Amino acid sequence: MPPPPRSTTGTGAETDIAAQGREQPRQRVIEAAADLLAREGRDAVTTRAVALAAGLQPPAIYRLFGDKDGLLEAVAEYGFARFLAAKRVDPAPSDPIEDLRAGWDLAVEFGLANPALYSLMYSEPTRPASAAFKAGMEVLRGRIRRLAAGGWLRVGEELAAMIIHATARGAVLTWLSVPEDRRDPALLTTLRESMVAAVTNQEPAVQSAGPAGAARALRAALPEQTTLSPSEQQLLREWLDRLASDDRST
Repeated sequence: MPPPPRSTTGTGAETDIAAQGREQPRQRVIEAAADLLAREGRDAVTTRAVALAAGLQPPAIYRLFGDKDGLLEAVAEYGFARFLAAKRVDPAPSDPIEDLRAGWDLAVEFGLANPALYSLMYSEPTRPASAAFKAGMEVLRGRIRRLAAGGWLRVGEELAAMIIHATARGAVLTWLSVPEDRRDPALLTTLRESMVAAVTNQEPAVQSAGPAGAARALRAALPEQTTLSPSEQQLLREWLDRLASDDRST
């Protein structure tokens, strides 16, 4: 007599429960390590101390993270996830430059409020970018695209992203390296405004939103450029003229 077929009812739920069971101690360890880091510094984050704080045995750390470096990478990812959760995203800000300033300020404020965690997050520049870091950069790139679409962007989008990210990161790390009695808030304001001046125009190059306005702005600037051949310039003018007339025919 053949054996009865094995029931698969509840298999998916059982898998989810098992995954949650594994994730709970992992998250507990990460939060314990982050708390130790904030209170006592990086040297205090030992496998033994973290295991004790999380209510686990030290071998559990190696089972969950491989080694101490794996644990620190997980804590850094936790930091990026916290920062991402704090970001405020306005898909259509009334003033994109003020929105840029607000995003920069938020990044700096997070670093100053979480100095040990922030230092860990950026201590390994060659570390592969985490999912949360990539998501945060996409938020920044969204701000930059809105600046570009409005004619405010002074430099290329990738260069703008690097300048904004580098000035915020540099502001935090420089501030933290200066003794408290010598810290001048003007440093942060000056760096922020230098960033704004470096990546944006004082007046929008495009006076109306959309491709038609951008086409008219580029069409007006064409005589000043010399990188295209005469035939290429003529073809580009024809394309831009068509785009520029789109909103006039509706």
